[in-house]
Formats: sequence, C-alpha cells, structure tokens
Amino acid sequence: MPKRAIHDRFGEPRSVLRVVDVAAEQPEPEEVIIRMEAAAMHIADLRTIAGAEGFRYPLPRTPGYEGIGRVVRVGERVMSIRVGDRVFPALGSGTFREEVRCRADACMAAPEGDALQLSLLTVNGPTAWVLLEDFARLRSGDWLIQNAANSSCGRYVVQLAHRRGLRTINVVRRTDLVDEMTSLGADLVLLDGSDLAERVEKALGGAPIRLGIDAVAGEATQRIAECLASDSPLICYGAMSGEPCKLDFYLMFRQGIMLQGISFVRQLRHRTPAQVRQIYSELAALMASGGLIARIGGVFPLNNILEACDLAARTGNDRDGKVIITFGE
Repeated sequence: MPKRAIHDRFGEPRSVLRVVDVAAEQPEPEEVIIRMEAAAMHIADLRTIAGAEGFRYPLPRTPGYEGIGRVVRVGERVMSIRVGDRVFPALGSGTFREEVRCRADACMAAPEGDALQLSLLTVNGPTAWVLLEDFARLRSGDWLIQNAANSSCGRYVVQLAHRRGLRTINVVRRTDLVDEMTSLGADLVLLDGSDLAERVEKALGGAPIRLGIDAVAGEATQRIAECLASDSPLICYGAMSGEPCKLDFYLMFRQGIMLQGISFVRQLRHRTPAQVRQIYSELAALMASGGLIARIGGVFPLNNILEACDLAARTGNDRDGKVIITFGE
C-alpha cells in the first residue's frame, strides 16, 4: 500500500502530521497516477500545516507543492502520457506521498537528470525567471541588486542573470558565502548592513542599478531601495524577517522608487499555456544539464518527514539549502 503524509487539523508538524498507508488509487478517464521520486519542501508547506493566514486549505490534506516522478497508471482517455513517462505533477498536488493522482493535462514532461534538483522546478525556478523578465527592461551589462541571495530563488537569479549578461549585486549575511556565490556567477557579494548603499556606490563607481529584489522585507526593503537608480522597480517576493516592508516615503517621492509584490503564479497567468510550458521546459533543461543548481540542505525519506519539517523551519547556517523528501522503490 502506498504511503502519504496527512494532517486533519492545523498545528506544528510534530503534533498534527503523520504518515499513513492508503489504498492505491485508480485514475479517472483523464487522470494519471504518478509514483513520486522526490518532492521539495518549502516554508509555505510548513505554513499550510500550521494553518497560517492565507494558507488554510480544507482538511484532511497532504502537503507538498511540487516534485517529480514517473507515471504508473493512466486513465482511459489519456493520450499524451504513457506509463513510464517522467513528469512534474500539477502544482499543489500534495506531493508528500508515494503516489499522486492528478489530471494528465496539468502535468509537464520532465527530462532525465538529478531528481533532487528537478524536484525544485515548479516554484523557485519560474519565480526567478519572472523577476528578471517582467519588471524592468534589462539589457546586457545592466546591474540589479538582491538580498537573500543565498536562497534557492536568489541562486537561480544569479545563474539566470549571468547567462543573460546581466550583472548582480548579491546581499548576504555571512562572509563564507562570498566565494560560493561568486562561483555561481555573482559579480559582487556584500554583507548586509546600514551602510549598504554607500558600499554599493563605491564598488560600482556610481553605475545605475535598474532593478531591486527583496525577499527579507522589514528594514531590508529600505536598504535595497537606497541603492536603486531613479524610477527603478523594487520587487518583493518574500518576508524572511516576518515584518512588513519598510520604505521611506521621501525616498519614493524623490527617486520614484516603485515597490511591488510578486506572485509567480499571477505573473504566469499573463502568459499563454504554451508560453508557460516553454519557460518550464527551458528551466528543466538547465536543471537537468547542471546549468541551474540549487543547494540541497537535507534529504529525508517520507517516513522521516517530521525531521524534514524540523530542518525546513531553520534558517541561516542551521539550514543551508533546500529540504527534499524522497520515496522508496
């Protein structure tokens, strides 16, 4: 019998989340059953388990937004997918289970390659993509600045920007990250601090910075804004500080800084299905070839999902990379 993680009330994972055996499902005519290989765990998964504001889904529920696996059963009217095909299941399918059931037309073909890396395709990859594509008309040689540069999305931004000839200033909290970020293609790596804008101006000799990317919020938003050229966008995609974005009105007034939140799902809705699939296809090919790499902080079998949640809840040196759930044969 296949196993799945499940919770029927909200709370801390160790109080509410458990792994149970369930009966094997059969697909409806337009569905497939996917045997999972790996599934990425995000902070958002912990928030759905806790029932945080904006993350309260109907219960009982199996968490897990993304992953990768192979099709083991197909419904009668499924023509585009065969048993044995490797696929990415639909976003939000509840991927912390050995077998996922979802509509065939919501799956995407997956290449061969490292399942751990590829399991991260669906969320962080397109977030980095739209950050670079949708908010500023950047040309080769232009500068952008981001904080939380060591995050998975931040690393993807560095690598994708480098491939496009864009130059990145990457704000981190630890000096030991400088060499590692540089090896990914980062042009400049700086420690965060109140004098960030002064150090950036000195390093660039006054060259304009056309895009700011903020994943920390709180006072960090202001520090990124102070580095930007006039009339430049500042895009916030996270709030690692747990605080609202703080941005001085007079800086916005004088410099025309535009602060905007982002949801990659919302950005993808502005594209046709074919365009979305093309983005995912290009990202998947880069991941499969080693051209787009995330740092993996821990890998756990499904039976050890509580330990995985413990690690995923940590930050900084205590969790240096993404947490991945794997599944037995």
